[in-house]
Amino acid sequence: MTSRLRYFFRRLGLSIPVLLFGTTVTFVAIRFGPVDPVAAILGDPTNAAATEEYERIRAQLGLDEPLWQQYVEFLGGLVTLDLGQSWVIAPNTGTVSLIATYAPRTIWLGFWAVLIAILVGVPLGFFAGTRANTGSDYVASILGIVWRAMPNFWLAVIIVSVLSQSDALLGFSWQQLGPDVTVTGAPDLTELGSPNGFLAAVKQVLPAAVVLGSASMGNEMRIGRTAVLETISEKYVETARANGVPNHRVVWKHVFRNALIPLVPIITGEAFVLIGGSVLVETVFGIHGMGWLFYRASIQGDLPLVGSLMVVFIVLIVSVNILQDLLYVFIDPRIGYSD
Repeated sequence: MTSRLRYFFRRLGLSIPVLLFGTTVTFVAIRFGPVDPVAAILGDPTNAAATEEYERIRAQLGLDEPLWQQYVEFLGGLVTLDLGQSWVIAPNTGTVSLIATYAPRTIWLGFWAVLIAILVGVPLGFFAGTRANTGSDYVASILGIVWRAMPNFWLAVIIVSVLSQSDALLGFSWQQLGPDVTVTGAPDLTELGSPNGFLAAVKQVLPAAVVLGSASMGNEMRIGRTAVLETISEKYVETARANGVPNHRVVWKHVFRNALIPLVPIITGEAFVLIGGSVLVETVFGIHGMGWLFYRASIQGDLPLVGSLMVVFIVLIVSVNILQDLLYVFIDPRIGYSD
């Protein structure tokens, strides 16, 4: 256990330069990007009056300071968790407050997208792998490939169209099936404590979660099938069968557990992408989360908000990588922490 703790704290220590590098790249990108935040606030300064106002706002935002001073202030704000205020999207509103407003929607969407991808993609891949070169394998593989190949934006538009006209197309009203919520719109997360509020929030985000998790679902199915096929041919599996171990025990104890190992980086990596949100999916379904907020802040030159969101994403990446290392140990006891 001591070696595991040392490994864990060493990984945390190594994450510091990663965070520093990522935030530095973020600062350079937003300071030298093509969008001028002052122009986004003021408009096109073409005459003398506008130019004078342009310089005033530029000084007010601190953009006339030396670059190194801006960088030091940027890092100081990160250390003290003072990420500044929005310049364009919501002037004089703290970026932390904006993220706290929009992040729960993306986390809720990403959670169900990850869960759906895992609960459907992994079992389907394992099912196909244990029935290689059979009709079931071919059907599952084709469905997985087709599902993975469908573009998110196209699938989102199709699902919105079908569910909006479910009375005529499917013979039932999606809005009246269970809690009365619309096909599009942000979920109400203030009533999760009540059964009806929880079901309404799940139903509101479920179509978008299916779309967002579709590519991951097909990818996990394909890799899961390959991992099972490779594991089945291992010598320890053949030895277990030769020793008379029942097939169901061989599959559950040896095949499935070891087949999960190559899926760990896939699942954790895709979890970050899904939780990070999809601009297209959030836009089509009207779920205004961090992905949608990041897109608006980027095109409008809201540098403090862009920087704050980038820091959140970088922290998520580092956290997911640490979680990935810990999952390896729980899944495969042969993997230990060496000094």
